[in-house]
Order: sequence, then C-alpha cells, then structure tokens
Amino acid sequence: MKFGTKAIHAGVEPDPTTGAIMTPIYQTSTYVQASPGKHKGYEYSRTHNPTRTALQNALAALENGKYGICYASGLAATDAVLKLYRPGDEIVATNDIYGGTYRIMKRVFEPFGLIFRFVDLSNPDSLTEAISEKTKMVWIETPTNPLLKILDIEKITGICKEKVIHTVVDNTFASPYLQNPLDSGADIVMHSVTKYLGGHSDTVMGALVTNDDELAARLAFIQNASGAVPGPQDCFLVLRGIKTLHIRMQRHCENAMKVAHWLENHPKVGKVYYPGLASHTGHALAARQMRDFGGMLSFELKGDIYEEAVRTMERLEVFSLGESLGGVESLCTHPASMTHASIPKEERLKVGLKDTLIRLSVGIEDVEDLIADLEQAIGGD
Repeated sequence: MKFGTKAIHAGVEPDPTTGAIMTPIYQTSTYVQASPGKHKGYEYSRTHNPTRTALQNALAALENGKYGICYASGLAATDAVLKLYRPGDEIVATNDIYGGTYRIMKRVFEPFGLIFRFVDLSNPDSLTEAISEKTKMVWIETPTNPLLKILDIEKITGICKEKVIHTVVDNTFASPYLQNPLDSGADIVMHSVTKYLGGHSDTVMGALVTNDDELAARLAFIQNASGAVPGPQDCFLVLRGIKTLHIRMQRHCENAMKVAHWLENHPKVGKVYYPGLASHTGHALAARQMRDFGGMLSFELKGDIYEEAVRTMERLEVFSLGESLGGVESLCTHPASMTHASIPKEERLKVGLKDTLIRLSVGIEDVEDLIADLEQAIGGD
C-alpha cells in the first residue's frame, strides 16, 4: 500500500461482532475465560487490549516494521528502551536532544549505573571517536529538538552495525510520513505519539517500532511488567488521528516552508533553523533523507535580547504559547524555560540553545493568518 492508504487501512479490520468499520473502544480491564488458560487471546488489559493491538499494528505498518509497542507516554517508551541495558553499559546520544530524554537519562538511569555521552552527531565521524568498548546503543533525533539539526541515519546505523551496537531513532519531529528510519538500518524507532501521530493535542502516548524479534519480545515484556500502557480511549483517538496523518503533514510542511522563508527575510530576525531552507547546513541531507522538511522550526531575533523574545511570545495570538507540538493548531514554545529547562544552562549553551530561541510548531491554519500573527508580534513596539 502507498502511505495514505496505509494510514487509513493498515492494522485495522471491521469489528467481527458487529461489522463496525471503526475499531471499538474495548473499555475493559479483564476478559472471561472458558477454562483456566483457555481464552480468546486476551486475559488482562495491561497485557493486551484489542484497541491497543489495532493501533500497534497500524503504527508498525506506517514505519515499515513488524512490531509496534505502545506506552503511556513518549518518555515511558524511552524508559522501556533504556531498561534493555545494564549497569556499566554506555549509551551515546546526540547532544541536541529533547529535555525530557536528557533528564531521564541523566537523573533516572545514570544513578542506576548506565553511562551516557552526549555528542554532536551531525558529523558521523564524531560517533566513531565516541564509541568505546562499553557502548551498547546510540540514540539520535533527526531533525533534532529544538535546533533542527539533520543527522545521517544511514551512516550512523552503518557505523553501529559494524560495532554490533543498537541504533534508536526518535522520529517524533519527522513522523513516518517524512522518513522511516528502519529502512535505513535503525533497530528501534521511537515516537512521542502525543505529537504528529495523534495530531490533535488530546492524547499523551509513546510507541516503539522494530523489526527485531528479540528486541520486540523484550520490549513487550517490559511493557507488561512495568505497566506503563495507554488506555483504550487514547488508542482509539490515535487510530482516528493517523487516518489523516498524510493530509495534515502535507499542510504542516507547506505552511512551515512559507513561514520559514518569511522569517528569514524579516529585518528583525537573526537566524532561522529550518531544514527546508537552502541556508540550513543540513538542507542537502534533509532533501535526500526526508520526503519533505516538516512542520517544526526555531528562530532567534537580532540582538539576542531575552526581554524582546519574551515580549514577542507574549504578543502572539494565533500561535498559542505552550509545550508540545504536532497538533493541528500552531504552538510557540520557549525551549530554555519549557521543553529543555531540565538541561543545565551551560549544557544548553554548549549546543547553541540560547535563552532567546523561539520554537514554532506550525499548524494547518491558513498560513496568511500565521504570518500576520508573527508580523504583529515581532514588529510590535
């Protein structure tokens, strides 16, 4: 199937009891058994739920994977991946990374004995230098959050395969519509389903997709044993959301490109981070690796005056100031005080994340209204 057809049909079947075309919400905690151990594939909803099963199958199909495993949040999915490793194991992660990922690595798992190294992986040669005998996994985001760096998935996974190291790709910013890291050699793809997959800012969920039988079995065990599972109502909402993923992503990309070009030409804007711009250092790689350039961008005002950046964000009317991204509505985020506040300031500054950086999740509204909103916010007194 082509992507749009998969988004609507993959993983779901009409309800066998009623013929309902939409997957029912199986709002149940347990299932009746005919005899001890004799059941219809479902025993307890922490372990399996039919609504969740349909969603997991759909997400696996969208990422060209065999196995999809859903969790209660993106960080619960990250938690499950990190539980694959043991004290003394080393994980190399890209240094421009979501603040919540940094926090769970440094403040939750590092005290348990995992070792983390944060490296600029926009140059794959840096990975070769960073890998040690203890390295068991490499964690990347591409595009990165919030500086929109583009990492070469194929080169990074190639290095990891030579060293027999797992590669995990956080594909949240791109979504399966724009790239499929498993096709480029990744072992696991992680999504904050909360974002583009759900698409409507009404669910919190995470997911992992893999083709590896052993990894899938271990991750499903952790899902059940640790219990961080999504409820059937949330699974239903995401099943509904992904049916329009391809249509939404097309509009996100179109709008973001127009907004990025407008910002780049604004006299008060200093720098725009968007891989669709020819001025972006990763533009050529993004054009080769992705099907389009996404709906996320960041920018800085000239002068890097913190108070001016805050005033700009406060003036926005169509863009809502809030955490998260990927919904149909446009959002503005201040990474330094919101999504990346858990990263120490000195570490943020090392990777170029200034306190004046403004991140935009460009929604699917009429782009003329979005640009007019930015005009009045940036150009105001």
